[in-house]
Amino acid sequence: MATTADLRNGLVINFNHDLFQVIEFQHVKPGKGNAFVRTKLKSLTSGKVLDNTFSSGAGIIPVRVERHKFQFLYKDEMGFNFMNAETFDQVSIDEKLITNADLMKEGQEVEILINTETDAALLCELPPFVELLVTYSEPGLKGDTANSPKKAIEVETGARIMVPLFIEEGQKIKVDTRTYDYVERVKA
Repeated sequence: MATTADLRNGLVINFNHDLFQVIEFQHVKPGKGNAFVRTKLKSLTSGKVLDNTFSSGAGIIPVRVERHKFQFLYKDEMGFNFMNAETFDQVSIDEKLITNADLMKEGQEVEILINTETDAALLCELPPFVELLVTYSEPGLKGDTANSPKKAIEVETGARIMVPLFIEEGQKIKVDTRTYDYVERVKA
């Protein structure tokens, strides 16, 4: 059994009969009263994020997980299909376990968290940035440059992203998978 002193970002714990990943935590020692730990926990089954406060030194139940590199193969009625980069084993994962699935293209390398006790996939994470081809873009209005305007475009995976006016169809762009933000144009 671990305590709140062992909390760290990315740790998976068993809490309220569910598996949660610690997104954020903060140890607080007020001037009066006992210390406590404020946390943001993400449910690995439903994807919901909840705020919880643990008293300092409270027991937590960590879950052993391993990260493995997988390659996205294709999507079908069973879900998203991946291949382990080392063993070539294939696994199918439900869309709700994938963070920002609409930014993932075939051949994309991802990391999958696997519960070592049950060998079940818990979560699929994309790399922080992906390069995507712009498939649809409305033309920007000439002279409309006040307040750094943006326009909506569509990329090869079907996701819609807000980008600066100078981005055109056929260009490759770098996108932040955590926030859907445009980062830069990719030079060919």
